[in-house]
Amino acid sequence: MIPEAPLEGALRRLEGIMTRVEALLGKREATPPDAAIFKVHQAFRWERGGEGGGRIVPIPHPHRVALSSLVGIDGAKEELLRNTEQFVSGRGANHVLLWGERGTGKSSCVKGLLPVFGPRGLRIVELARWDLFAFPKIVSQLRDLPFRFLLFCDDLSFDEGEADFRGLKTLLDGGVEERPENVLIYATSNRRHLMPERRVALGAEDEIHPEEAVSEKLSLSDRFGLQLGFYRFDQKTYLAIVDEYARRLRLPMKAAEMREEALRWALSAGSRSGRTAKQFIDDLAGRLGKRSP
Repeated sequence: MIPEAPLEGALRRLEGIMTRVEALLGKREATPPDAAIFKVHQAFRWERGGEGGGRIVPIPHPHRVALSSLVGIDGAKEELLRNTEQFVSGRGANHVLLWGERGTGKSSCVKGLLPVFGPRGLRIVELARWDLFAFPKIVSQLRDLPFRFLLFCDDLSFDEGEADFRGLKTLLDGGVEERPENVLIYATSNRRHLMPERRVALGAEDEIHPEEAVSEKLSLSDRFGLQLGFYRFDQKTYLAIVDEYARRLRLPMKAAEMREEALRWALSAGSRSGRTAKQFIDDLAGRLGKRSP
């Protein structure tokens, strides 16, 4: 029998140690979070781990938004507040898709729910798009907790040819395992139907029944029982948002002059949106020696 070389023996022992460490980490990842952290914190994110695992970790300094500061989207805000009120009260509520123009306040609306409902037990867990497929693992850690959880996925969409959307349909509807009543999914997207929609020239379609393929794609957004549209702002709404930010900061500038500058800023940015208005006010506040809101 040829004796094992010292280096080979050391590598073999190291491999055994790593295997045991990975097994221990896997067990650690499967451990639910301490329920006490949900009393201390209101915002969390899902951190992916090895072998499809992960954990829920608190966000110590969440971005808090005052819903009253969001101008021009009153209808969407009212519907979102109504659905969330029903959810927090233990009544029937729907998954929500907030779709539409970029920079119009979709994400801010969801963040703005925490100051309103956080004291009543609402908690938000932020997920990346690909983390939605860890849904069974996530809800298993949340199912029996005395809080109401929104799984928040910002900028959700799928490219042509991606098959992941089929799995998401099952998650939203619920598979064999029942979705816990204390968990909902709120998502934002620039696309109403979450999938690219293309015009196909006559005779260039491979599908024998193309309407069925289109229906399958549209059926993903149908799983969100409440769909709220956010549309491009007109000039009046854009200037109203600028005025609101300026009022909160008490900027020392005449309204007419400020609005003229705001319109030039929007023209340069190629967009009239809440985000553009905020960026303009940040720049203007800096030039006037003020801190941004």
